[in-house]
Amino acid sequence: MVYEHEIPSGSKLYFGESAKIKREIEFVSAELLENIGFEEIVTPLFSYHQQASFNDKKPLLKLNDEENHEVTLRADSTADVVRIVTKRLGRTSESKKWFYIQPTVTFPTKEQYQVGAEMIDGSFEEVARTAVMLLSEMDAKPIMQIANIRIPHLLNEKYGISLDILKSMHIEKIMSVDLPWIEKLVRMNSVSDLDDLSSFPDDIKVELEKIKEAIEQVKYDNIVISPLFYAKMRYYDSLTFRMFEENSLLAMGGIYTIDGVSAAGFALYTDECVAYKMDKGN
Repeated sequence: MVYEHEIPSGSKLYFGESAKIKREIEFVSAELLENIGFEEIVTPLFSYHQQASFNDKKPLLKLNDEENHEVTLRADSTADVVRIVTKRLGRTSESKKWFYIQPTVTFPTKEQYQVGAEMIDGSFEEVARTAVMLLSEMDAKPIMQIANIRIPHLLNEKYGISLDILKSMHIEKIMSVDLPWIEKLVRMNSVSDLDDLSSFPDDIKVELEKIKEAIEQVKYDNIVISPLFYAKMRYYDSLTFRMFEENSLLAMGGIYTIDGVSAAGFALYTDECVAYKMDKGN
C-alpha cells in the first residue's frame, strides 16, 4: 500500500530551510558563472541520444515519441548541451561557455539536481578552478581527487588488465598482474608520489605527467591522485576530477570528446551541497 504522503525512493523533496539553501546555491552559482562569461542553457527533459553517453544503459528511463522513436529522460546533461550548442545553436551564438541548473533522472526513480558548466575547447585547469570557486562560496574546501582515464585504458589495451576489474577497482586482481611497476601505480595517492616516475613505461609515464602538470596549474592545496579511477561516462577520455567532503561527492568533471568536439566541464551536485550546508549549519 502506498500512502498519500509517500514519495518514491530516490526522489527529492525540499522545504523550509533546505529549499532556501538550494535556491541560494543555484542563485549564487548562476551569478558567478555569468560574471565569468558563461551563458545559461536549459536542455529538454527528453533526448534521443542519451544512450551514446553511458556504458551501462540500465539507468536510462525509456519511452517513445508520437512516431514511435525511442527517447529517454535526461540522465546526463553534458552530451546534450554539447550537441545542442554545436549542432543547433552554432549559427546563432558564438558563446563557447554554457551553464545549466536542472535535474537528471535515472532508473528507477532517482532525481539528482545539478549546477553544471561546459566549455567548448575548454581546459581541465579552467573547469577545475571554476568548480573550486563555486564550492568556496559555500565555505567548502573539499578534497580534489585527480585521475586520468587514459591510464586504465592503457592498462587494458597494452597490459592485459580487464576493464571490468579496473571499473570495480578489484585491487587484489590488479596487483596480481606480472608488471614490476603495477604495485607502485596502485598505491599512488599523494601529489608527492608523482615526484619520481622513472620506474614506469613511457606510455604510462606520459599520462602521469599530465596529472602532475594539471596539479601545478590548478593550484589547489587539497589534492590527492587516483591514477586507476575509471569515470563511468563514456565521453571522458583524459583528465578527470572529483571533489569530496568526507563521503559526499560534491562535484565531478574533466575533459572529454563528444562527436569530435573537444570540451571540458563539471557538475556540482546540488543535493549533496544542500546536505553539506545543512550539516554545517547544525
